[in-house]
Formats: sequence, structure tokens, C-alpha cells
Amino acid sequence: MRLTRPLVPGLLLLAVLLFARAARTQDSQIMMPAQSAAKAKQLLQETIQALGGDAYLNVRDVTINGRLGQFGHSGDLTGYMQFWDYNKLPDKDFTEYGSKHNIIEAYNGDHGWTMDRGGVTDIAEASLEQRKEDLKTDIDMILRYRIKEPGMSFRYAGPDVVELKQADWVELADSEGRTIRIALAQSTHLPIQERVETRDPTYHTRSVQITYFSNYHPIQGVQSPFQIAREKNGMKIFQAFFDDFKYNTGLNDSLFTRQELENRYAKMKDKYKGDKNKKKEKD
Repeated sequence: MRLTRPLVPGLLLLAVLLFARAARTQDSQIMMPAQSAAKAKQLLQETIQALGGDAYLNVRDVTINGRLGQFGHSGDLTGYMQFWDYNKLPDKDFTEYGSKHNIIEAYNGDHGWTMDRGGVTDIAEASLEQRKEDLKTDIDMILRYRIKEPGMSFRYAGPDVVELKQADWVELADSEGRTIRIALAQSTHLPIQERVETRDPTYHTRSVQITYFSNYHPIQGVQSPFQIAREKNGMKIFQAFFDDFKYNTGLNDSLFTRQELENRYAKMKDKYKGDKNKKKEKD
């Protein structure tokens, strides 16, 4: 009789872990739909409480600064850029880029503008549509607003090991065909990963976007992820390291207007010209 080689401790641990995961996943799959939905909703409520409860739900505006990763067409990291972001929920955003704050993007509902050395211009319609899509799958928008949306269905998708943490998957599906899966750490109930699957209605191709959340710290009673990264269809598209969060500072609606960018450009125009002249002198 041929003797089989005994499993080394590491492989034995892996085998036990995989067996346990399979068993637990099987248990989650045999839950009745109503039970599955109830468990998913319970986990999401635990997550909202872990994020700060009322302090999290009552956030009206957020001011953030940090470093934004820049990626080439191949997905390689090419460098970092400083940024300052002012967000007023649910759909207003104003972002300054670069150490000179001389590149700006502003969004206000269905409208958007950019400012650079060429002046102030409207953001392309395709970019506005993409932003609307991003807002619909943004995890904070889901937890603060969309979780009570008519037509949203819920399912407990089972336990797993995600980013080396024991986690539970919760799945949401909206009335427009988006499937959103959120991995919640069992130890903290905080989100550690979000997967969004969409299908192109014309070409029937599937797109998968994954967002990673890490390095949480409590700020004004709100658990805030100081690192967020995102990839789409296997390619990195976003990475941010945050230095600071400020909540509910009372941002004025006038900040999120084209007029604000026009005012900024009028003040920056001479500086743009000075930079251009310095460049000519160097050449």
C-alpha cells in the first residue's frame, strides 16, 4: 500500500480553513430568501452603527485633503498629486489639485465644470454620466440613502476571508441591474471591500469594479478610512491616502457653482501668465 505524504502544518491549516469556509457558505446558501435578506439588513445596520451611528448618518458635508495616486494606461503608478476635496451630500463636490490649487473640478447635481490655465469649461457629458453612476454605487451613498430605496433587494452571501480578515458578504441588487457586494469585517463590522458588477445593455459585457477600504480612524465620532484604492476589470484606477477629515463645517452652496470657478480663475490669471513666462525663459 502506498503511503500518502502527511500535510505540513501550514497546508493543514489552509485545508481546515477552506473546509470551514465551504461548510459555512453552504449553510448561507440554504437560508430561505426572507432569512437571507433579514440577515443582510441586520449586518448593514451593524455596519452603520460601527461607522458612527447617528454621527455617520447625520454627516452633511466632508472636507478631505491628502495624496492621490496617478496611474498610466497600463495601470502602473506614475506618481502622487496633492488634493483638497469639499463634498456636500448628496451630489455637490469641489476638488482642488496640485500644490498651487490651480486645477479644479466642481460638480453640482447634473452640472460640472473644470478650471485650469485655459479657463473654465463645462465637463463633458460622458464624464457627468460616469459620475452619476459612481454616486449610485458609492458605499456612503448606499448606506446613508439608497439602503431604503424602493426596489432594492438584499441577500446574505456568506462568510469569507477578505484581505486576511474574517468577513461576511452582503449583496444588494437595485432595480437598474447593478449588483453590489460589500465585505464587512466580522471583528469590527466595518467595510473592507466593495465589488460592483454591471452589464452593458448593448454589448452584454460584464464589468467588475473593486474598492478597498483600510486604516480606519475615528474623526468626530465617524470611523473614516484613511486609505482607499480601486481597480476596474483588474486594472488600478484610483488610490488615495488621506491626511485629514473634517465633517459638517457648513460648506456654502456658492462653492459648487461655475461662478466660483470664474472668480478663482480671475484671481489666478496673472499667476498662470507668470508661470508661462518663466517656462519661456527657461526654454
